Parts: sequence; structure tokens; C-alpha cells
Amino acid sequence: MDYTLVFLLSLLQVLSLSTAAPVPAEVVKMKSKVKWMAEQLVVKLNRDFQFPPDLTLSPPADELDGSSSVVAVLEGYNSLISDILNGATQIKYEISSLTGYLDQWRQGHCSEPRPKPPASGRLQELQSAKEFVQTVSMEALLRVKEFLKLLLKNLDHLETC
Repeated sequence: MDYTLVFLLSLLQVLSLSTAAPVPAEVVKMKSKVKWMAEQLVVKLNRDFQFPPDLTLSPPADELDGSSSVVAVLEGYNSLISDILNGATQIKYEISSLTGYLDQWRQGHCSEPRPKPPASGRLQELQSAKEFVQTVSMEALLRVKEFLKLLLKNLDHLETC
């Protein structure tokens, strides 16, 4: 018998005995779809909106705390984006599609419905400054972009309800 084949069979046996639980196919599919949707949104935000290159967000991007918080944060910022900005209507639609998909997935896969966390931090401040439509909209768009980049680096957080 070929030693390479014996080694590979031994390696497969060791790997099959590992204690890590397999990731269900539906979780892989969900993450893949969310990844694709988020990447498309970031591309469109970069293409359609001009953000000052030296602009930094203070406080930094919102935290990820499971799929419930992702939905709440994206819905919160989406509600602040004004349709008067050129291209905003399409971006808002795509954010809604992403949050709708995540919310539907969560309802079908999370045993205990977790309440959406209330708006906090900068999101709450922006919600109270709605009279500055363009400024609030641009910051909301930038925060969505930064939040999506954070999400793309941490897709495993979506497994938490």
C-alpha cells in the first residue's frame, strides 16, 4: 500500500474523530448569502457616495452582538437615510433586503425570540438630530458601510441569535 494513501487515510480518521460540531449546511448558506449581500452593498456605497477620505467615526462602529443586533443596527441607520440623496433609495432597498433576510432566517432558526436591542450610542444621537437631513443621512450611510465591513470580518456572530 502506498504510504501517502495510508497517511491520508489516517489523517481523515483523526479529523473525523475531532470534537468540533459540524456547521449545518443552512448556516453556511446563510453566511454566504449575507456575505454576498454585504459585499455588494459596500461596493455600491463606495461607488455611489463620496465620503471624505480622512473622516473617522467617533465613536467607532457599532458592536456585533448576534443576528438580532445586526438587524436592529442596520434598520436603525436605514431609517435615517433620506431618499433625497441620489442613489439612496436603492441602497435603502438593499439594506432592507439584507435585514429582512436575516430577520426571517433568525425567526426560523432561533428557538427563543430575542428582543431587538434598543438604539444606543451614536445611532440614538442621530435619531434625535433628524432635522439635519443630509448630514445625518451621510453619516448613517458611512456607519452602514463601516458596520458591514465589521460584519464581513465577523460572520460567525450571525450564528448567535
